[in-house]
Amino acid sequence: MGISRQQFEQIQRRLDGNKSRAVAVLAIPEPRRSVTNKIILGIDPSLRGTGYGVIAMGKPFPTVLAQGTIVCPKDWARSRCLAHIAQTLRAVLREHQPTVCAVEGLFFAQNLKTAIIMGEARGAAMAVIAEAGLDIYEIATRKVKQAIVGYGAAQKIAVAKMVQRMLNLAELPEPDAADALALALVQARENFQTILTAPKRI
Repeated sequence: MGISRQQFEQIQRRLDGNKSRAVAVLAIPEPRRSVTNKIILGIDPSLRGTGYGVIAMGKPFPTVLAQGTIVCPKDWARSRCLAHIAQTLRAVLREHQPTVCAVEGLFFAQNLKTAIIMGEARGAAMAVIAEAGLDIYEIATRKVKQAIVGYGAAQKIAVAKMVQRMLNLAELPEPDAADALALALVQARENFQTILTAPKRI
């Protein structure tokens, strides 16, 4: 079956049009492995209260550059909470330029809905951190408590008090921020190979 010259020209125009369409490719930066990990970000993800803490290595003890809790009210939709978590962490990254991140390890939730919601918050945080090109290390909660307090089932208040002491803070940090700072402290120790086995890189 033959085609007319006009039909041939129409086909040619369609093909040329397809070639001119640019395909957008998002460039994901490589982790900053060549940089000494002197500024460390800790993240304790949660939909309603994501804790974060940034420390800078120094003597006689690390310095806290930033700490806090990303609070999302109960009447906020989950999508709004996830956006707020991402926006806040992007601002923290821009201001303090950490070189590595430690995030709380996965836990086994009996409630499937709770596990899904926690996973969403964790995913929102990790996507922002990975987007910035940081190495991300996962540290189990029991390991953090063991390293900071000396007891893997320690209460949050015990962790907060020890973090306050180790970082020479004037006030007791909020529970979620304290957990995030504890993660950063454990990662800092791991960098110098002084305790336990290395965290899992993700």
